[in-house]
Amino acid sequence: MPLYEYRCETCGENEEKLEHFDAPMAHDCAKCGAAAGMQRQISQTSFTLAGGGWMAQGYGASKGAGSAPAASPAPAKPSAPAGGCAGGCACHSGKA
Repeated sequence: MPLYEYRCETCGENEEKLEHFDAPMAHDCAKCGAAAGMQRQISQTSFTLAGGGWMAQGYGASKGAGSAPAASPAPAKPSAPAGGCAGGCACHSGKA
């Protein structure tokens, strides 16, 4: 359950409440009694992306910024036939 911060629009009282995601955006102030005076505030989250992982590997950058991973080198081509076969065999065509 998230921890929500509320502030009374009438008296300025602040409070924090551990409530469900579907909790109401306002409720009565316990200090001054203002009906729906306590309004939910937008507060800073404690979620942080840090360390290695997808950000360090370049996946967090925007597209087109040149941050794509380097392509792997193409496989080496088979060597030319050496002797007995004419080069049309499976061992030299690369289609083994």
